[in-house]
Amino acid sequence: MTLSATSKKPAVCLVAISLGTGGSDRSCAQLSQMLTAEGFEVHIAVLNDNVKFDYSGSLLNLGALKKGKDTLLKRFQRMRVLKRYLKKHNIAHVIDHRAKNQFYREWFYKKFIYHGVKTIYVVHSHLLETYFGKTPDRFRALYQTNAATVTVSEAIKKTLQAKLQLRNLVCIPNAANPAWKALAKQTENPIATPYILSYGRMNDAVKDYRFLLESYAASKLYDEGIQLVLMGEGPSLPQLKQWVQTNGLEDAVQFIPPTTNPFPYVNDAICVTLTSRYEGFPMVLLEALSLEVPVVSLDIPSGPSEIIEHQKNGLLIQKREVSLFAEALRTVALDKELRLRFQRNAAASMARYAPAPIAAAWKKLLLHGPNPSK
Repeated sequence: MTLSATSKKPAVCLVAISLGTGGSDRSCAQLSQMLTAEGFEVHIAVLNDNVKFDYSGSLLNLGALKKGKDTLLKRFQRMRVLKRYLKKHNIAHVIDHRAKNQFYREWFYKKFIYHGVKTIYVVHSHLLETYFGKTPDRFRALYQTNAATVTVSEAIKKTLQAKLQLRNLVCIPNAANPAWKALAKQTENPIATPYILSYGRMNDAVKDYRFLLESYAASKLYDEGIQLVLMGEGPSLPQLKQWVQTNGLEDAVQFIPPTTNPFPYVNDAICVTLTSRYEGFPMVLLEALSLEVPVVSLDIPSGPSEIIEHQKNGLLIQKREVSLFAEALRTVALDKELRLRFQRNAAASMARYAPAPIAAAWKKLLLHGPNPSK
């Protein structure tokens, strides 16, 4: 799956926890495809044996090496495998997508595993603790030695500039994928009733599905025959199901398991919602708009305001208030002309997130660095 040794472009290795969970994994898998199409020799190293998304390049599945009880020694041995792999394949750049919250582990990665390789860290979340731990000033020194630090939104870039004064920051958002339209037709959607959709990991501390449930209940859209569908799994799922039962909404709210192909469900939805407390660059909004499905989102840090053009391709709600979000749900669900306008505007709003400009930004970074004019 790799290019020949005569390729003039440098070999790159994308490092991720997995290629099977969430938007950051999906974007990493897609990046491997875009870089391969640009002529780079692409390798991917994953730490967990969870590979579900389509990718391009050669895969080093370190998770498949896990056998029996995992120990510090076994983890060290797997890291030696990664280090040898980088050397064997003459990797010029590592593009690391992992969350980073333990300083000494990241110091070990930088000083031992990635030694002699140009590193690019990708920051996928606006919550600094996810990528800088509880001592961001210590992490700052590690990031300052990167060839570049890529943020997936301008809001994250501005935060890192203001709070940590990081050098070599580049904003490259995630890309939409033309293949999503074909995937939307690949399998049949079993849901027959009209519905509003929200999907992602069921972790209420981050995604705040409780707020969405309360807003849907306040909207009384169930009286209009419109259901709410929540797709995903996670630690908050039992409590959310209990809330639905306690409030007598079992017939109005459906919980369905996650799938690597959510697009048939997205394609048929009245709208897709986002009520997270924070994000980075929420792929659910990109995925919905790429299928010309309207979106209703809270204006949170970060991402929605860079994707949604209020009253053009969706609704961007400024305050986390149940009454406001309920009203927005009713507006989109019941105003067919408004939805058609949003659908007509969706394609144009997604042009800047097409693979070509995103791939070009990555190519420029890898070949010329973050500041080619200097």
